[in-house]
Amino acid sequence: MREDAQAVPRTGQNRSMRRGLVSLVRTQQFGLIVVIAVLVTVLSIFAQKVETTPGHYINTFLQADTILQVATFSSFVAIMAVGMTMVIITAGIDLSVGSTYALAGVFTAMLLRHMHATGPSAVVIGGLFCSAVGLAAGAVNGVLITSLGVHPFIITLGTMWVFRGIAFVTTGGLSILTPDSLTAFAKAGLGLGTGLTPVPIIVMILVAVLGAVFLGKTVGGRRIYAVGGNIEASRYSGVPINRVLVAVYAISGLTAGIAAFMAGSYYGSVGSGDAQGKELYVIAAAVVGGASLAGGKGNAISAMLGAVLIALLQQSISTLKIAQEYEWIIIGCAIIIAVVLDRVSARAGSIRSEHATTREADPSRGAQR
Repeated sequence: MREDAQAVPRTGQNRSMRRGLVSLVRTQQFGLIVVIAVLVTVLSIFAQKVETTPGHYINTFLQADTILQVATFSSFVAIMAVGMTMVIITAGIDLSVGSTYALAGVFTAMLLRHMHATGPSAVVIGGLFCSAVGLAAGAVNGVLITSLGVHPFIITLGTMWVFRGIAFVTTGGLSILTPDSLTAFAKAGLGLGTGLTPVPIIVMILVAVLGAVFLGKTVGGRRIYAVGGNIEASRYSGVPINRVLVAVYAISGLTAGIAAFMAGSYYGSVGSGDAQGKELYVIAAAVVGGASLAGGKGNAISAMLGAVLIALLQQSISTLKIAQEYEWIIIGCAIIIAVVLDRVSARAGSIRSEHATTREADPSRGAQR
């Protein structure tokens, strides 16, 4: 009797574990992690081996500084991709993130230069001001979209030129150095060793986690999904559509400001040409991460992983000694494949839903099968 009594709970636990594993495997994040792991393995196998001492070779890719460098370069795009994902979930688009990045960066550098700010105060003031400029630029996009009723593509295409033009006129096209204290902050080793700079990666992970919590655990996040899933139903349900849209574009601008601060601090200078063309990489990271351009679908953690995957694809160009011109082709193919897989997954889910509805309506058909 005791053995039978123990067998029931164990069977229940096994079923729960199986369900948990199946749910994990079906997540977008699991698929991205598998692809990233496969790509890292391939690059490790085919990377050049360099002889450091007689008989001793090192892998040019499978090194801590190389992996950390890839993650660092992806962090600036990944931070912006979190905000872009929220915009795409509402079936919108933000083409101005690169220009917002440049605008926030140059305004912040000019302010710190005017204040002669140094030390920790420069880091705090610079971080807050750069984020505020990005937030304000994003809010301008949101207000224009909601008040004028013009498609986000057109509005953000216009502000893309306006914001970068303001940055160019303000700086005269010249680069501006950032205080050394900002570079010391962004390149702090945190005890990991010389040349290892984990601060941008930590900020990237923090932004992605906060974005995931906001989207998945708050009323504001649920409203974003509702607006993207069915805007008319959301309107009749009392969801403040305009406020939600202004908020997501403001968040997109905020993440651009955070990325601009981290990148400007890391590289030690900013300019009006910064992040030119990066808006396409940001959109690509969000789409590869599973955000649907039709709206209603997206995830902050997946956006971060999408940015890491794109950075790895870029790294593979140099690691495998492929001509640099092929980078655009490879990334373009990755975007197309991601969109096709998303459509196939959505279609399969729709078919499963129809079958489930049919079985509920006619249980005898499910029994016959």
